[in-house]
Amino acid sequence: MRKQFVIPLLLAVTALGGCNFPSADADLKDAVQVSLLNTEGKEIGKATLSEHSKGVHILLKAEGLTPGVKAIHFHEKASCEKPTFESAGSHFNPTGKEHGFENPKGYHLGDLPNIEVGEDGKVELETVSPAVVLTAGKSNSLLDTDGSAIIIHENADDYKTDPSGNSGGRIVCGEISK
Repeated sequence: MRKQFVIPLLLAVTALGGCNFPSADADLKDAVQVSLLNTEGKEIGKATLSEHSKGVHILLKAEGLTPGVKAIHFHEKASCEKPTFESAGSHFNPTGKEHGFENPKGYHLGDLPNIEVGEDGKVELETVSPAVVLTAGKSNSLLDTDGSAIIIHENADDYKTDPSGNSGGRIVCGEISK
């Protein structure tokens, strides 16, 4: 029964990626620009996060990755110490839930839908996370006192295994802070 709810939820979140976001017309002075670094510390892409009425809009572009499905999550600290990025902490989870869209005890606020890296090693993502905000002072804000990070993992997220969905090592990290 839970899968019947999760699949429409994932489809709804993914469908928001096709919505007309305010990115072209929005006042981007409040947008957060994030440099995406690989495990060697080389910049391989950028992400732009902006808050609007439906949540945090994420526009991400990266290259130089191994093709395939990868997990992507928000983590709890704006710290990307190479090569493992463990300094970013665990998934962003201020509500204390277990991990995964398919976990009956989940999901973390840092959980995001998997991404697909093309055969050319490039990925582009445009989606919305309705679970988080960029407004400082709110419990679900990515811009709390120590910021947060966006992490791409080496494998796909299985959407149920706690704490990280069997998503493997951290291969890309970007610090989210003002």
